[in-house]
Amino acid sequence: MSPFRHLPLGTRIPDRLHAVSCSLPTMRDVIGYEEKEAATVAHMTSGYPRFVAHPLLGAIEAAWRRRFDLGPGVLWITSSGHMAGALARHLSRTPTRVFEHDGVHGLAHEDTPEWRSQAKAFLQHTGGFLSSRAAEDYAVRNDIVAGHEAEETYQGNAEGELRARISALFSPAAPEDTLFAPSGMNAFWAAFCAVSELQRPKGRDTWLQVGWLYLDTAAILAKFTGERHVRVFDVTDRAAIERVFREQGDRLAGVVTEVTTNPLMHTADVPWLAGMAREHGAFMLVDPSIVSTYNVDVVPHADVVLNSLTKYVASDGDVIAGAVVLTPQCPARAQLRAAIAAEIEPVYARDLARLAFEMRNYQNLMPRLNENARTVVGHLLKRGRGLRRLYWSLQDGSRDNYLRLARAPDRIGAVISFEVEGSMERFYDAVPIAKGPSFGMSTSLLCPFVYLAHYDLVASEDGRRLLAEAELPPELLRLSIGVEPAGAIIDALELGFAAAGARS
Repeated sequence: MSPFRHLPLGTRIPDRLHAVSCSLPTMRDVIGYEEKEAATVAHMTSGYPRFVAHPLLGAIEAAWRRRFDLGPGVLWITSSGHMAGALARHLSRTPTRVFEHDGVHGLAHEDTPEWRSQAKAFLQHTGGFLSSRAAEDYAVRNDIVAGHEAEETYQGNAEGELRARISALFSPAAPEDTLFAPSGMNAFWAAFCAVSELQRPKGRDTWLQVGWLYLDTAAILAKFTGERHVRVFDVTDRAAIERVFREQGDRLAGVVTEVTTNPLMHTADVPWLAGMAREHGAFMLVDPSIVSTYNVDVVPHADVVLNSLTKYVASDGDVIAGAVVLTPQCPARAQLRAAIAAEIEPVYARDLARLAFEMRNYQNLMPRLNENARTVVGHLLKRGRGLRRLYWSLQDGSRDNYLRLARAPDRIGAVISFEVEGSMERFYDAVPIAKGPSFGMSTSLLCPFVYLAHYDLVASEDGRRLLAEAELPPELLRLSIGVEPAGAIIDALELGFAAAGARS
């Protein structure tokens, strides 16, 4: 019997209160979700936590409006008073009011499309929404909900346990140089702010992006650099990268890349790139989240490593968290650590306890994911008709760059992307694998990445030109391979190929 079944629209993945993903089973559902169609939104009980405020936050807002004189306007429930203040500064051209009750903070402002959009984007980029577990505790204390959902957690010093286990993955970085954040994006935001603060007095205000980076990483670079943001999409184009260093080197604050890039799975020549960054006085920031630090070692080449702990560490898919790691060669490490600590948001204690519990499975999980990935990739490479292109860590063009960083040649990572011949919509709709945002879960997860992350680009002529410039196909599908039997994953994909009109 197949372990897969079609999940109804809006089903939490996993089916728990704090799930980080939700089911979008058809392309019609994906488009309805992106266009905020009422018939689709009505089924959405949750969503990826940085993009969709958890229902418990809505319950807190409703309770506050009943109990307190908040006045009209939009109310956002934030991760801390510090984040509420940051949001107020971001919205400095419109009046705001900050609220606090029983340890929970919020900010209200006039409800206009402009300010609502700016506020939501800021909280999405920076990971500024209140944790769902913090919201659950508040709601229980204040009789908004009846009780807690049962779950297993680490009994003991969860932060100490996590620090010991996670810092070991980034050796020889010191444990005190690992800082936890409530999301991978908040980790990046804090590091970006800290590096910018250190570099600005030196006249360094420019950031170089190498590769097509994850949505919010690129958005932070674009929105908060005063247009001093330079992009080189082709990670193998040394001439273009060298030109940036030659022309902008004395103004570069930082260089950012991912290993591998999301979703094209490219890898830059990170040792060479790091050497260029150090030669020109720029900080080197590397994010290995998509393949995991179990599979690659970027510490010898980075100054700052960013990592989403939501991926692989929280393999059950019900915790959102991240980490910043400062490496031994990081310039001004103590000063940078202090600046990051001042900016980063606190991680809620129950999230740490759940994360520490799930991490006990990490060392057993990762080999299984790699083994499944090798089997699935092997099948796809041999398939022939039906598969237009496969994007993976060992693809032609950047294979050698990846292998320079891989801890072993067979550690290829569990996320791949691909294009199909025929109808992508029919392929997607037919595959019974769970379909929704996120990756790095023990459960396989499929998504039409560009439609979910960059629908504004897919839906506009200018956007499609930018995607074409980056060689990012709108119809790209991204698969996060889980621990189900590899044969079952392959069989599920074959249902998609058959529906798309492709034969082996």
